[in-house]
Amino acid sequence: MTTDPPPCAFAKAVLARQGACPLVTMALEGEAERPRCASPVANANCRTLHALLRERATFALRLPTPGSSLPHAAEQRLQCGGLRGLAAALGEPEAAPSDIHALVTRAQAAFDGLTGIPFATVVASIVRWEGRQRAAGKAGEP
Repeated sequence: MTTDPPPCAFAKAVLARQGACPLVTMALEGEAERPRCASPVANANCRTLHALLRERATFALRLPTPGSSLPHAAEQRLQCGGLRGLAAALGEPEAAPSDIHALVTRAQAAFDGLTGIPFATVVASIVRWEGRQRAAGKAGEP
């Protein structure tokens, strides 16, 4: 029996092209492609980081209690802003990472584990992050 790789912890960032990872494989679920992680260890590290991001940004983003799902926009802000903030905390350009796994690995080494990340910098980036701007005007208007 073969098991499918686990879902990518930063799937919304990957799908929005706000981050990439060489460990991501795309799997068909119904008619949609969903990012999956090819490495159980990397997936565990990314899931830990994601949980820490949510915990630390709960107050700033007025998120619901842990365990409940987030609206799409809030989850995207958490993931995209969190990855950019992590890069900034490492002294790198605050841009969409080209290798999420390598970014997480560098953070673990630099901050003696994921709990040592300076989350004030990261949460500030999460709060600042904005998705695509909508076009001006209503649908159907020039």
